[in-house]
Amino acid sequence: QQFASHITPSVQRVVEFAKRVPGFCELSQDDQLILIKVGFFELWLSHASRLSTDTTITFSDGSFITRQQLELMYDSEFVASMFEFTISFNALLLTDTELGLFSAVVLLSPDRPSVTDIKAIEHHQDRLIEALKLQMSRTAGGADRPSSLEKMPQLRALGSKHALMLDWPRLNWDKLRLPPLFAEIFDIPKSDEDLQ
Repeated sequence: QQFASHITPSVQRVVEFAKRVPGFCELSQDDQLILIKVGFFELWLSHASRLSTDTTITFSDGSFITRQQLELMYDSEFVASMFEFTISFNALLLTDTELGLFSAVVLLSPDRPSVTDIKAIEHHQDRLIEALKLQMSRTAGGADRPSSLEKMPQLRALGSKHALMLDWPRLNWDKLRLPPLFAEIFDIPKSDEDLQ
């Protein structure tokens, strides 16, 4: 529940970011909602990587969660994979522009379940991938630098695993007091009391 309250402010930031991604607002509202909900954890983790060490993840408000605390919520294998990703992603030393482009590519993934306008999403993502490649080629290290796109499969695997781990809170929502926005982004039912 504490983790949920710390991650909730990031939901609004992801929504604001999404609205600025070229092509995103041209998509149907249903597709926009699906892309944000399904991609949220991956987007959050990519940004949280910048404030991570091998033992903590720091939230945007300066508070942090330790590896041990995360292991109480998730299995240790998943947490190890999270930290492995954050450390290796952080080692890429992406500029703000590169991180923004990478995040836009993650957001506009045409293979998300239930999206309808796959062609439009694919078109916008392809343009963002080209922009990211160009931007990375212009930054120090250029062609010799590993591409952030190589991290996509690892990030997507973490996102899929995280989605499966949400089954417990979805089944036990009545025992939890979760912030409404957190419950909304992860499709966890809420009691009427939580909605007020």
